Amino acid sequence: MIEMSYRTHPGVPHPTGWFKSSASNNSSQCVEVRLDGERVSIRDSKYRRDPANHLGREPIIAVTAAQWVAWLDELTGRGAVGANGALSAETMPDGAVTLRAVGTGTALRYTDTEWRAYLDGVRSGEFDYPDLAVIAS
Repeated sequence: MIEMSYRTHPGVPHPTGWFKSSASNNSSQCVEVRLDGERVSIRDSKYRRDPANHLGREPIIAVTAAQWVAWLDELTGRGAVGANGALSAETMPDGAVTLRAVGTGTALRYTDTEWRAYLDGVRSGEFDYPDLAVIAS
């Protein structure tokens, strides 16, 4: 069994643990991430802005901590594309990006601006957690 302890990330603005890149704008349109034990969850904050949407039907992609570390390595060029085995990103002609869970097909679509803000956070290490790096090794 792997024991983990998470430090609170300085960018975590909400007690639920969901956080976004500091490069994201204040309009709540962003890639949001939450660390929960050995699981990392990803959602699209745009979905939550529509009161007609039900929280129980909100699409969320979940990956293991090791897959998350491999995904971050792919995005920063430290790892081979597809090595994480759980996530793929497809850029659309309009610049939007569809993030897809390989196993379930669950998809989240982000605008070019949202995706660039997320990548800025990835590159600056905002989504890096030393505890997750230990699990992946």
